[in-house]
Amino acid sequence: MRVVYPSRRSLARLGVRAVVPAVVLVVWWFGSAHSRSPYFPPLRTILSTFRQMWLFADVGPDLVPSLERMLLGYGIAVVVGVAGGVLLGRVELLRRAFDPLVQFGRSVPGTALVPIAVVVLGIGNTAKVTLIAFVCLFPILLNTIDGVHAVEPIQLDVARSFQLTRAQTPRRVLLPGTAPQVATGMRISLGAAFVMMVVTEMVAATNGIGYVTLAAEQQLQIPQMWAGMLLLGVLGYALNLLFVAAEHRVLGWHRGQRAHQGAGRVL
Repeated sequence: MRVVYPSRRSLARLGVRAVVPAVVLVVWWFGSAHSRSPYFPPLRTILSTFRQMWLFADVGPDLVPSLERMLLGYGIAVVVGVAGGVLLGRVELLRRAFDPLVQFGRSVPGTALVPIAVVVLGIGNTAKVTLIAFVCLFPILLNTIDGVHAVEPIQLDVARSFQLTRAQTPRRVLLPGTAPQVATGMRISLGAAFVMMVVTEMVAATNGIGYVTLAAEQQLQIPQMWAGMLLLGVLGYALNLLFVAAEHRVLGWHRGQRAHQGAGRVL
């Protein structure tokens, strides 16, 4: 088996990305080392609590439900947003008819709907998944609509010349053409899903990372509160890295095409 070693360029990029976080950690470590404030404990204490709570303990009852709710709501938004975006982007009459509703929905903060969702749907998973799907829907939907509009008319003419059906045209022409913009909307929505997951768990939940963090704050367990916040930051960063890696793998052809066009303009 051939072993692929990282290039010097990759290592240099990794080093640059690690500089600022390393500096922040060093400053935080030494700046808080002699802290006597009960609300700002030393980083050493926070990391010790983090290990006890999230590394050497059973995190399933809190971590797993949080991720399940977030990914389910996010997945619903992706399916509905892409399908609805293709439909509204293709049919001008539908787009004009639904545009006021879409603009109204995107203007409503998801956090403002939490009390309504609790009253209507209760404190179970249904309310949380619904709110996550709601806030994630609009970036995906609007980016998909813009992507469909950006597809070159000649591509649609070619599809018609090859006698592609109405069901085949979105799959063979529209989705590949809109993929970069859809990916942008999905990446924006991933961050929104993570935020809404935490908010819903802090307001109405009996488990989850947000619930544990808020409970620690209410019980004045400050190191546990900071440990929960640290976990949220690490988890959000890891999810973004996974998404970027998947995006680079799936849309590698798009990056190569842009690089080729850029080289052509230079020449």
